Amino acid sequence: MLAFVVRLLQVQAVDASAYSAEASKNRYANYTLAAERGDITDRKGVALATSVDAYDITADPSMFTPKESKAPDAPEQAAALLAPILDKDPKDIADRLRKNTRYVVLARRQTPQVWNQIKDLKRVFAEKAQADRRGNGPGANVLAGVFQEPSSKRVYPNGTLAAGILGYVNAEGKGAGGLESSLDKKLAGTDGEITYAQAGGRQVPTAGSREKPAVPGEDIELTIDRDIQWAAQSAITEQVEKSQADRGYVIVQDTRTGEVLAMANAPGFDPNDLSKARSTAMGNAALQDVYEPGSTAKVMSMAAVLEEKKATPLTHVTVPNRLHRGDRLFKDDIDHPTWYLTLNGVLAKSSNIGTILATGQLGSSQPEANRVLHSYLSRFGVGRPTGLNYPGESRGILAEPEKWSTSQQYTIPFGQGLSLNAMQAASVYSTIANDGVRITPTLVRGSKGPDGRFTPAPAPEKTRVISEETARTLAAMLESVVDDEEGTGTKARIPGYRVGGKTGTSNRVDPATGRYKGYTASFAGFAPADNPRITVYCAIQNPTKGSYFGGQICGPIYKKVMEFALKTLQVAPTGTAPAGLPVTFDAGPQPAPQPTPQPGQ
Repeated sequence: MLAFVVRLLQVQAVDASAYSAEASKNRYANYTLAAERGDITDRKGVALATSVDAYDITADPSMFTPKESKAPDAPEQAAALLAPILDKDPKDIADRLRKNTRYVVLARRQTPQVWNQIKDLKRVFAEKAQADRRGNGPGANVLAGVFQEPSSKRVYPNGTLAAGILGYVNAEGKGAGGLESSLDKKLAGTDGEITYAQAGGRQVPTAGSREKPAVPGEDIELTIDRDIQWAAQSAITEQVEKSQADRGYVIVQDTRTGEVLAMANAPGFDPNDLSKARSTAMGNAALQDVYEPGSTAKVMSMAAVLEEKKATPLTHVTVPNRLHRGDRLFKDDIDHPTWYLTLNGVLAKSSNIGTILATGQLGSSQPEANRVLHSYLSRFGVGRPTGLNYPGESRGILAEPEKWSTSQQYTIPFGQGLSLNAMQAASVYSTIANDGVRITPTLVRGSKGPDGRFTPAPAPEKTRVISEETARTLAAMLESVVDDEEGTGTKARIPGYRVGGKTGTSNRVDPATGRYKGYTASFAGFAPADNPRITVYCAIQNPTKGSYFGGQICGPIYKKVMEFALKTLQVAPTGTAPAGLPVTFDAGPQPAPQPTPQPGQ
């Protein structure tokens, strides 16, 4: 009796606080209240990424011991039942159910249908256990310790649409790619917490609780127009498949605001089911791929020549069939007799030789001409970040002019020997369309907080690159590429609209070998040419079936996407006549060609 009394005093007086703390530890449970992730919408509020109700499937391992479950192998039995429903490894589930804790997560963000299946199984086993106890059996119930917690699941209602921009979330519900990653802090919100008394894994209703509510994430409104994005993505996907190309991209940009209306990649992926996605297609190639642009870059060379007052659109340029410069013999895309072109004609016929001759006038020496051209390329955005702050974006490659090789100083003017991404290429044409002012591209219009208040994104930076006069002259010259029968971009014509654009076909560097293999086909332009509203840029990498010329396979994509965008934004034709700048000049009678001397003569 004395020993009993002493022990009682020890428990109730000496060690009371320790036992009370231990009891509270087992009695009270702390759980995280997941914040609802914000939506990502297009410019009209249409959901591109949203969250739906889901459940985290949890368990109390203490209820799977032989004593509590009345079954010697309750973890294994429960795992065998749950694994097919949760699509998990039975061994992994069984290991979790054996842990020395009161709380484990078996699977996150499961659909209501999954929980309903588990709930039905729990009811069946509970009824069997009750019947077994009435018959004096042990009444084993191996699913009694399985529970659910409300959660949410990320879904992308439009499937593959704009997946390259949006990115995806990982198994933990955190942004792991694209805007889901770069805007994760804004989208994620702040988790809350709840503490409540429990018994047998269930909350005790009369014991009270302490709760810190979760703060939902912000909704992000993009500049993307879902319908224009669909048109761009459909067009590039169809052509990439038809050409059996590696990939392709289309950018649509509002020339007045810099807002990106569409950024489409092909092939793409479905962020709803990453298990079927190819790793090479899960990024945003329009921002992450770098490549030599080819002749679409000639517009920057012409901008430098015009801005520096070295020539006008009507300046005569005599273009031979071959031109020896440095360590190479340069040619155009086709063999031809001597061409007598205006500077406008050099751009319209996309003459490499004519471009080399024109840019050679930028300085009294070739090194000086290189430095002048480099300054314009840099101001147009080549070799610099686009300003989108997109994860994994490439800034392109533009070496300092002092490091240009003997051949680079002649190839860079016509778009080989430098590299850029599709957004940079589109921005060049938007700059010309915007009277020579470059507006930093934007993908985000603003955000809406939990209070419903909309906060617009900061205004984009504006930089004058060339004069308004030069920009408008270039726009008129680009019309000749499309409008003149001798131009290379006739397939981009749009009835009723004045169109300015440029074709491009460049040698492509194979990423696997670092050597030239195949081609990059491209087309860039804007409309209406005399009052620009929209820029469209298209590029296709390594087309292996049919034509590989930019005017042939990207010109029609430009036309299709531009027509759709003009109608969607209700842009009316200006009704004015094209500039009609001449492409050639009359050189007068030319001497008859002399016969080529033969060996021994």
